[in-house]
Amino acid sequence: MKLFKSIILCGLAAVALSLTSCNDWLDVNNDPNTPTSADASYSTRMTFMQHYSIAAYMIPSSNTAYYCGQLATYTGAQQTAAMNWNLGGSNRANNAQQWFLVPVGGNLPDLYNSAMEDGAYHYAAMACYFKAFGFMNLADLFGEVPFDEAFGDAVAPKYNTGKEVFMGCIKLIDQAIELFQREQDPNALPLSDGDMWNGGDTGKWIKLCYFLKARWLNHLSKKQAGSYTEGKYDQAAILDCLSKAMQSNADNTVVYHEDNNSTTHDHEGWDEPVDYSALYSCIGMNNNRMFVSKCFYDNLTNFAGNGVEDPRADKFIPWARSVKSDDTPDEIKWSEDGKWRRSLGVDLTTNIISNGGPFPSLYSGNIPGWYCNTTDNARQGDTIYVQGQSGSTGYGGGKDMLMRRTAGYDESAISGVFWTRPTSPTVVGSYAEACMIKAEVLFRQGKTTEAYNAYREGIKANIEFVNDMCKRWVADDPTLVSCPSFTPMEQADIDNFLNNGIGTASDLTMGKIMTQKQIIVFFTTEMWLDMRRMDYNPEYFLGWQKPFMYLNTASYKTYCPDGKYPRRWNQASYEKDYNTTNLDAIGDLVPGARDLPVGENGKWYLSDQICTLPVWWDSDQE
Repeated sequence: MKLFKSIILCGLAAVALSLTSCNDWLDVNNDPNTPTSADASYSTRMTFMQHYSIAAYMIPSSNTAYYCGQLATYTGAQQTAAMNWNLGGSNRANNAQQWFLVPVGGNLPDLYNSAMEDGAYHYAAMACYFKAFGFMNLADLFGEVPFDEAFGDAVAPKYNTGKEVFMGCIKLIDQAIELFQREQDPNALPLSDGDMWNGGDTGKWIKLCYFLKARWLNHLSKKQAGSYTEGKYDQAAILDCLSKAMQSNADNTVVYHEDNNSTTHDHEGWDEPVDYSALYSCIGMNNNRMFVSKCFYDNLTNFAGNGVEDPRADKFIPWARSVKSDDTPDEIKWSEDGKWRRSLGVDLTTNIISNGGPFPSLYSGNIPGWYCNTTDNARQGDTIYVQGQSGSTGYGGGKDMLMRRTAGYDESAISGVFWTRPTSPTVVGSYAEACMIKAEVLFRQGKTTEAYNAYREGIKANIEFVNDMCKRWVADDPTLVSCPSFTPMEQADIDNFLNNGIGTASDLTMGKIMTQKQIIVFFTTEMWLDMRRMDYNPEYFLGWQKPFMYLNTASYKTYCPDGKYPRRWNQASYEKDYNTTNLDAIGDLVPGARDLPVGENGKWYLSDQICTLPVWWDSDQE
């Protein structure tokens, strides 16, 4: 990733600029100690808007992924609450709103207006893209948000319905496509000056916009068939958008990160280097924040009972450096040299979480070996689980990306996992996901052969993407090749899985499509969105069941009674504290809002069951 040359700090109505030294991105004609909004070029604004735009999406994803039963955790209030369906617990609502509305949203009017004034139509297109992407994410999480008045003069902006926000975002993405297709004025700054993601390639941006439009229109699968312009499920429009979206991995929009511990830090609240991935910040750098579940483990090692291991399994399931003993469980996989063992999956349908597991493994250098520091016999065996914590050479100061559970002992190394390393790629939009959307729509149309071809192509594309990243990692540090988490996949294993492990056109089901899609879009809000869209139907998510902790903890039923599911997030605290009149008023336009039990508080948005209320696209309402 490029090093950022300036930091934009902004409110909803004003922008202040903090500059780093020795940069030629800005022509500062005023006092450098008192810069103004006018000092920031649109290319400079866009750099940090890209950073915060993806952070505002990925930080919530570090929570929402846990609703889906693929991940387990020992710690982290946001993650444990989501994993257990404790909807009265915490989420990242403030992060989701703040990180978009302030550094991205606060710059949107100036970015658009200054770009249009200069004929820099590609930057104006980016403003439309940012607004559409950001507000669609907020609507997916919260249902209703201020949209029309979000960046105006209103101190307490009025709320829009989920449908209004959705349709507004579709219009914005269409406007972005039109602007990207224009030729800029000769004196306008080229998009490449501010574009960290696609290097100014408008062709890739247009494909991303069509991809996002297809993704969003497919969210309407519960609606009646008809034109998307009327808020209906429009399969023809989805397929048309996909024909103009990515056609190979070369068309993907991917953010590649660095682990150099740069002096340029995030100023939105965490004061961390901006170069590494957001998931590393939320998950990868933290102890015991991520274990894989048995459901996820089984789908990677024996998908649909076909008996063929997915070659991505070694990259998505963490490993620990270890020595095999006589009482090592037979089901544990070892590397060919016998120096690494792979984690087993945590069964969230059992009482392991309520009994204090999975207990974190430690490593003793005095008495070599892995152990759990507990007198509970049941928990002493939790060494079979390996957490997904990642090492870091820059921010963490380690000698490689392996995490040493005991400093100074290479024998205590664990691998981390593909998505949560400091240099893990952030996928904004991928050909693999586009293929799975296509497979779903074609399967709904009864075109099984065509659906299977898209399904297979999506799996293949994701495998190749993951493998290319593994090759990049071992090229940067050849010592990592000995760890199976980094070792590039063998073509024979890839071919065997595609030919024998994913089924055929004759036995394709929606469950296979959606389960494989969960693997492809792992650690994104799209995982949770699909679970909601499909009403948490276990036929569509192979091996998934409700978590034991939810089923057996009475207090959790207060927030999510039997027969209901996690459907949205509670509004951010400052909305409930300072925008109460408008928030309460929108309840008149939200089906089911006034039917929620409100108790003594009397406000629909303060109901204990607010998180079970479907957002607009998650229902058949007009």
